[in-house]
Amino acid sequence: MTGTTARRTVVSIAVSAALACFTACTGPGGSDDSGGTTGSTAPSASASASAAPSSRPPALTGASADALRAVERATGRAGSARVESTTVMGRELSLEAAGALGWDDGLTGTLTITYTGGTTAETMRRLGTTAMEARYLPDAYYARMGDEFAERVGGRHWIKYVYEDLEDLGGGAGAGFADQMRNTTPNQAVKLLLSAGDVRRVGAETTRGRRTTHWSGTVGGATEQSVDIWVDDRNLLVKKVERGRTKTGELTQTAYYSDYGVPVSAARPPAADTADFKELLASQGG
Repeated sequence: MTGTTARRTVVSIAVSAALACFTACTGPGGSDDSGGTTGSTAPSASASASAAPSSRPPALTGASADALRAVERATGRAGSARVESTTVMGRELSLEAAGALGWDDGLTGTLTITYTGGTTAETMRRLGTTAMEARYLPDAYYARMGDEFAERVGGRHWIKYVYEDLEDLGGGAGAGFADQMRNTTPNQAVKLLLSAGDVRRVGAETTRGRRTTHWSGTVGGATEQSVDIWVDDRNLLVKKVERGRTKTGELTQTAYYSDYGVPVSAARPPAADTADFKELLASQGG
């Protein structure tokens, strides 16, 4: 493998890992339809955020709005939760994630992300990575790669992604990324519903053995997406499903939340075992 090819391979892996870590905690709202500069879909601002103000529906009012705002407040105050999710991004990527996230002071926590299908997963599998640990901190997140990747970057196993650095991805693909990562909490799905023009209370359902109320709506923007949430009698989010479309097909994320208030921690990996994403990108042109 030539030096140039090796560098491109490292960058491709790094971008794929960025996409997986980003998508696992933010959901379909963070997907990009334009594609990144390295041939892999890169994170971008949410569809709802990209909608022009004049195209957004009027703010929801009445009993439904009051009920959803109570959910937004209760879930936001909880501060942390265990998370299990599955995400499918058309033909490109399927993954599962599990762990605990906190949001009292920026996004913190740890997820184990497992690639389950798609072209990105096949690429990662060929390069020795089928799963990785993602650690989220208020200013950056870290992805632990396999030994084969470490051999390509001086023995370092972790990639560091500083949120502001990702804002500079080519073609505007990272626009709004830092704010999205800092503001990622389960109640973001509730905020999306509050911006929808067709919110409806579907009814009472049992979700993982818990009595819940199901709400549904459609959010406009660059691409339309549907949002469904299931809420328990404490006004806490139990489940959410977001659906949209990308150029590679349908994008769906299903997430379950439990153990609200669980202690959450995420330590920074050792600097000597960490490669910086911005430096990896710069090496592509070397």
